[in-house]
Amino acid sequence: MYVKLLALAASTTLLLGCSSIAMKSKESSIGYTQRGKASFYAMKYQFRKTASGERFNQLAKTAAHRTLPFGSKVRVTNVSNGKSTIVKVNDRGPFIKGRIIDLSRSAFSDIADTSVGVIEVEIEVIR
Repeated sequence: MYVKLLALAASTTLLLGCSSIAMKSKESSIGYTQRGKASFYAMKYQFRKTASGERFNQLAKTAAHRTLPFGSKVRVTNVSNGKSTIVKVNDRGPFIKGRIIDLSRSAFSDIADTSVGVIEVEIEVIR
């Protein structure tokens, strides 16, 4: 009996620890900036459901961020050329070390050539 309770407590703690992502409110996020690497979604994700429940569309100006609230509007600026685009956060990710945002192909192509693949960006929450 004691072993079962201990196993249950340990698994519950592990599950709760893994599911906690520090979400910010939209209002407290406005003005938040971050600098790092951006990439774009592969074509295989077209029309799959995102974490927000929306269907992913490569032609929409959308992005994945680990913690920003869904619906946040983010200005993404390519550090090397100064070009920027505005995207809506509707998914979670990226899950590759060093990357801070994943963009739809359309949003990425606004600020860089897709043949580059990964670029240095600065993001700012504007709404």
